[in-house]
Amino acid sequence: MSRYVAAIDQGTTSSRCILFDHSGPVASAQKEHGQIYPRPGWVEHDPLEIWYRTQEVVAEAMAKAGARAEDVAAVGIANQRETVVVWDRTTGRPLHNAIVWSDTRTAELCDRYAAETSPGGKGGQDRFRAATGLPLATYFSAPKLRWLLDNVAGLDEMARSGRAAFGTIDSWLIWNLTGGVAGPGRPGGAHVTDVTNASRTMLMNLRTLDWDDELLGAFGVPRAMLPRIVSSIDRNAWGYTMDDGPFAGRIPVCGCLGDQQAALVGQACFSPGESKNTYGTGCFMLLHTGTTPVVSSSGLLTTVACRVNDEPATYALEGSIAVAGSLVQWLRDALGLIVTSPDIEPLAASVPDNGGVYFVPAFSGLFAPHWRSDARGIIAGLTAFAGRGHLARAVLEATAYQTRDVLDAMRKDSGVSLATLRVDGGMAVNDTLMQFQADVLNVPVVRPKVTETTALGAAYAAGLATGFWKDFAALRAAWHEDKTWTPRMDDAKRDKLLAGWAKAVERSMGWA
Repeated sequence: MSRYVAAIDQGTTSSRCILFDHSGPVASAQKEHGQIYPRPGWVEHDPLEIWYRTQEVVAEAMAKAGARAEDVAAVGIANQRETVVVWDRTTGRPLHNAIVWSDTRTAELCDRYAAETSPGGKGGQDRFRAATGLPLATYFSAPKLRWLLDNVAGLDEMARSGRAAFGTIDSWLIWNLTGGVAGPGRPGGAHVTDVTNASRTMLMNLRTLDWDDELLGAFGVPRAMLPRIVSSIDRNAWGYTMDDGPFAGRIPVCGCLGDQQAALVGQACFSPGESKNTYGTGCFMLLHTGTTPVVSSSGLLTTVACRVNDEPATYALEGSIAVAGSLVQWLRDALGLIVTSPDIEPLAASVPDNGGVYFVPAFSGLFAPHWRSDARGIIAGLTAFAGRGHLARAVLEATAYQTRDVLDAMRKDSGVSLATLRVDGGMAVNDTLMQFQADVLNVPVVRPKVTETTALGAAYAAGLATGFWKDFAALRAAWHEDKTWTPRMDDAKRDKLLAGWAKAVERSMGWA
C-alpha cells in the first residue's frame, strides 16, 4: 500500500514539493525562481525555470523520504493563479515568459474593454462580472492572454491551429509531468486545468463551468488553445507521471487547486460560513458560500472553491490583496532596513504603536475591495518622531488593515459575521502581526499546527481522489489548532486607527 501523497506547491517566488502521510508532512524541498521585471509594472517568470525547479524539489523530497514511485498514491498540484503561460505543443518550448498575476501591463487594455459594451448592453468594470464573478482588472488571465496574442509574432495563427497551448501554471506543470511533447510510445501530456484555476481566467462561466463563447469572442481567444476543464478532485486521473520524470515512475495526477482554494481545503473549511486568510506574497481571504455563487456588490470576487468528481461545485467570496509578504521583502531588499524577513518582528515590536505612520502598499494598484489600478503606494503620517520601528510596524499593520477592509466587504455581501478567522502562510508565524490582526478585526485569529496549508490542500485533493483519505470528515478530524490570538484592543483605539488607515487609502487613490 502506498505510504504518501505528493503535493507540488508552485508559488509566486518558489516551488515546493512536500510528501504527506496520514499524520502530516514527512519530507519537503523548496527552491526559489527568478523574478523578471522588463519594465515598471511588468512582472514575468521563466516557465522552463519553474519546470526545472519543480523537478529538482520533487527529486529532493523523494530522496529525503527514501521514497519510490510505488510509495506515492497520487500527485496534487497547487499553483499561483492567473499567471499565464503559452507554449508550443510540438517542441514544449514556451513562446514567451509567463506573465505573472501581479503584472499591470494590461491596464489600458482593461480600460478599453470597460469602455465598450457587450452584446447584452453591459459595460464598465463589471462588464463580465455576471458570467465570471470578476471585475475587469489586470489581475486576471484573459487580458494577459490577449496581450500575448497581440504582441508575440505568429502566436495568433499558432493558437487557431491548436499548435499553441495556453494555460495557467497548473496546466503547464501537469502537461510536463504527464508526458509533455508527444512522440513514439508517448501520447503527450494532459492539457487540463481545474475549475478553480479556470474561474480566474475571466473566460469560464461560473455556472456552466465551461469556457464561455461570448467571453472567448470578446477577448478573441481561440478555443483550440485552451485546456480541458476538470474537477479539482477527480477519481479519473488526467494522466500519470513518467518513468523518466522526476518521480521516476507512474503515479496518477488527479488533484489540482489554485493556491488559495488549496489553502481553504487545507484549513478544512468545507462548509458555508467558514473562512481562512493566507498571508503570502499577497494576502487572500476566502469565505465558503456553498453551492450557489454569491455575486458581490462590495468589490469582492466570486470564485469556485472546489469541485469533487461530478458533484456540484462549491463557491467562495474572495478578497485579494496584491501586496503583503512582498512588502516585507521590499523593506529588506529595496530599503535595507532589515537583513532577513523575520527581522521585521523584533523591529516592529520595539515601538508600542505605529507613531501615526500608515503604509498603503499599492505597488500594483489596489485590489479588493477597491480595484483601482491607478492607486499608488504611499507612506502617510510621517513626523520627525517616526523611526525605523514605526515604519516596520506600519508595514506589518498594512496587511491587517487591508484584511479588515476585505472582511467588512464580506460581511456586507454575505451577511455572515465570522466567529474566528483561520490563518496560514509565511506571515502567520509573526505573533505581532497576528495579535494586531485579531485586534483590528475584533475577531479571534487561529493558526493551525500545519501552516503549509496550500500544499496540504493539494495533497488532500489528490488523496481524496484515490481513497488515501476517506472523506472530508477525516480531514476535519486531522485539523488541529496551534495558537489563538484574542482581541484585546478597546473600541475607541480601533476606530481611531481605522480612520487613519481610511485617510491614507483615500490619498493613495487620489495620487494619479
